[in-house]
Amino acid sequence: MNQDHQGAVGMSPKRQRFRKLAESRTNKALNAISRVGNMSNRSMYEWEDEEARKILKALKDAVTEVETRFSAPKAKAPAKFQL
Repeated sequence: MNQDHQGAVGMSPKRQRFRKLAESRTNKALNAISRVGNMSNRSMYEWEDEEARKILKALKDAVTEVETRFSAPKAKAPAKFQL
């Protein structure tokens, strides 16, 4: 039986903590992105194309930053987003 099917059995405490946080934080991030996507509804919100581009760029930049941090874990976290 491989480690994916074993669950937490045989995993180090650091690995268990990583998996628990990875699932929780990733699901929260996906939910937050979905909520940002809800703002695209023109019948509920009014926005300019430039604002939407800034939001999308900020989200893409954040994903790129996460990729960089997994490649080089000492990388710095980005500043807060603002329109």
